[in-house]
Amino acid sequence: MSVTTPPLQWGGRFSAEPDAELLAFGSSLEEDLVLAPFDVRCSQAHVRALADGGVLPQATVDALTKALDAVAREVSDGSFVAYARKAGAEDVHGAIDARVRDLAPEAGESLHTGRSRNDQIATTLLLYARDRAQTGASIARDIAGAVIARARTALAEGTVFTATTHWQPAQPILLAFWLGAVAENFARAARRFDRVAQDASELCPLGSGACSGSTLPLARASSAAFLGFAGPSRNALDAIGDRDAALDLLHAVTRALIAASRVCEESIIYCTPAFGFARLDDSASTGSSLMPQKRNPDPLELVRGHAAAALGSLTGALASLKGLALSYHKDLQETRVIVLQATERGLRALRAFERAFAALHFNPQAMAARAEEGYIVATDLADALIARGVSARRAHHLVGSAVAQAEHADRNLNRDDLARLATEAKLDVFDAPLDARASIEAKRTSGSTSTTAVAQALDQLEAVLAQPPR
Repeated sequence: MSVTTPPLQWGGRFSAEPDAELLAFGSSLEEDLVLAPFDVRCSQAHVRALADGGVLPQATVDALTKALDAVAREVSDGSFVAYARKAGAEDVHGAIDARVRDLAPEAGESLHTGRSRNDQIATTLLLYARDRAQTGASIARDIAGAVIARARTALAEGTVFTATTHWQPAQPILLAFWLGAVAENFARAARRFDRVAQDASELCPLGSGACSGSTLPLARASSAAFLGFAGPSRNALDAIGDRDAALDLLHAVTRALIAASRVCEESIIYCTPAFGFARLDDSASTGSSLMPQKRNPDPLELVRGHAAAALGSLTGALASLKGLALSYHKDLQETRVIVLQATERGLRALRAFERAFAALHFNPQAMAARAEEGYIVATDLADALIARGVSARRAHHLVGSAVAQAEHADRNLNRDDLARLATEAKLDVFDAPLDARASIEAKRTSGSTSTTAVAQALDQLEAVLAQPPR
């Protein structure tokens, strides 16, 4: 595919050719290529606004429409990338403009009528944010749905293990309860992505021009409707510099990755021999170039690393905006690059997490054995005392003393401890859970780890995930 049209969209005002190295420094083409399908769509909408506003004759409109349809096909089949690189364009917008002028030389000269790269970029980035937010929501829902399915299996099997706080043994829980907590994180991530997609579909900047609108009668409502926006933006100066949706997209990606990273951290620890609660499939593990015995959970560690990178990118994107006045400034090119790169990497990392977590297999026997250690039913004994009228402070102190005695004797809490507690509290003989499963089933509150509460929570979460995005 040959290049016959200069890719620059400016130059008449200048008496010298641009410095090649500085032009290359200012180019964002490689990072922008991901925007190509959205930029073509943006140009198609602009042609619609020109046509419905009576700005261009129908023959020019038809020629532009035909050329843009051809470029859309080239973007789809991948051939446009080679053209854009060969053209040496500043950005993808200039490359598409140049290609249209190649395909329709006379009509192509009118494609940019009444349009600035400022409103073009702002609109294209919104289309990208909407699309990738929808992708992110789909990934998050896929992860949540798969985890819920695993939770139901674990619930049927009744797998028990120990919840920790401060990484210390805390209370007995069902594995299904832990998996339900994982799923809740990704249900929230899906809703965040949904809100980004909705916000990115509200106001369309196209037709805002460089900063103040246009003297040409552009049919802005037509282009906004063509692109699926609720309507045109209300203030040109604001619209061309607004990057809220792009930042919100990166925020949603970062939050989803942080959720994944926390699960990765816990899973990595559970895979260590010290815990032995889980094992990652060979297909999702790597080995050591030196130590033959090693099985490393690299995908989980890489997702954890991607979360850190996304957080840094989000901070960088926010910082790139903080000192800018209203309107467009070239700094916003860097904002765009940060968002595009971090979003693409982040969404790939979420897909990798989905695959890696599916390859994580739990060891119910090891979990159940550890659930009888660490005096994790102590809270149940205190609750039993409280239910018999003992104050919370006194119950806490009495059970704490019982734990200290049992620990000194290197044994678990037992019925002798219950008898002593009854005597110290001046109660008749009372009962309390002394094993993990009894503790779990003794829970009475909604949202707890009891079998009934977990089943109800999973049903409710599935219903939430089934709701269409608002």
